[in-house]
Amino acid sequence: MTESLSPEYVKTQGWLIFESISGSRAYDLANIHSDTDIKGVFVLPPERYYGLDDIEQVSNDSNDIVYYELKKFASLLAKSNPNILELLYTDEKSILYEHPTFTAFKAGHFLSKQCYQTFAGYAFSQIRKAQGLNKKVLNPLPKRKKEVLDFCFIATQNASIPLRDWLKTAKYSQTQCGLASLPHFKNVYVLYYDAQNKLGYKGIIQSPHSNEVSLSAIPKAENFITYLYFNQEGYSSYCREYREYWEWVEKRNDTRYQGTLAHGKGYDAKNMMHTFRLLDMAEQIASEQKITLRSQRRQELLDIKAGKYDYEVLIQKAQIQIQSIEKKFEEAELPQCPDTALIEKITVQIRNQIYQNQT
Repeated sequence: MTESLSPEYVKTQGWLIFESISGSRAYDLANIHSDTDIKGVFVLPPERYYGLDDIEQVSNDSNDIVYYELKKFASLLAKSNPNILELLYTDEKSILYEHPTFTAFKAGHFLSKQCYQTFAGYAFSQIRKAQGLNKKVLNPLPKRKKEVLDFCFIATQNASIPLRDWLKTAKYSQTQCGLASLPHFKNVYVLYYDAQNKLGYKGIIQSPHSNEVSLSAIPKAENFITYLYFNQEGYSSYCREYREYWEWVEKRNDTRYQGTLAHGKGYDAKNMMHTFRLLDMAEQIASEQKITLRSQRRQELLDIKAGKYDYEVLIQKAQIQIQSIEKKFEEAELPQCPDTALIEKITVQIRNQIYQNQT
């Protein structure tokens, strides 16, 4: 049986061509809770590369160690992926291993105006994550899920009132109500009531888990009581938010969440710190045509990570910086996109050299 690929196998069998410390420790932004992230590049053994395997990357169980296959690395480099470009600008202290062939990538010039979209776009995604957490922290959803009945309203002469209030005032049971569709009025129903509970009405909903109202067969001679409106779109939106919220609760990083609660600002400070780190890198690419992983404003980033700024202040700062970056990229003497022909040439050369040395 062919042995499965793992970071350890790739490394011990000589297929690794680059390895470095990455993440917060490479950025000099780590704290006592920070993991040590390792990223690298490897070459698939020839029998797997030319065979049926299509392995793009390998990682350990915790994803602290991630190695990209050479072809995947080159493909992401051609797309100006921030994580990949950062590897080419890793400082020597963070490099754990570098095969001589890998230096060919560092000799190339792969920064381009395309970086505005990837670095600033990545920063935007961090803002959206922070905004999403801000909403979740400040507006937690109760564990009890609302029912269809909570999104139903009864028409009165001059307004509408929640169905539950109307049922309570009228001393009606929802199970003895019967609904019939009202033609040409979406989500509006004619409501009847069976006080004697003899007409077999299905009720407004058949169970607390119902996702829609129920319709009943109404005798022709029956007089209707009122009209009911079911806010179906509002209910669907609530169900989506409820599902997303409790999935987030289940999967959230409790250490980071408790940090968010501790600083009391209602946003994920680590995401916001990465927003400004990426924006700084984008600005440096446009101004200096290089990337420095260790930020010149380290303390400010650490203060952001510690939650020392109000959320609104950070969003305003980010928007101002993004406008400045956009202008700098317009004026920058950078190619529109990376030299894909050069990337391909280097990739082929590296693979051929590694395979020749292994035979």
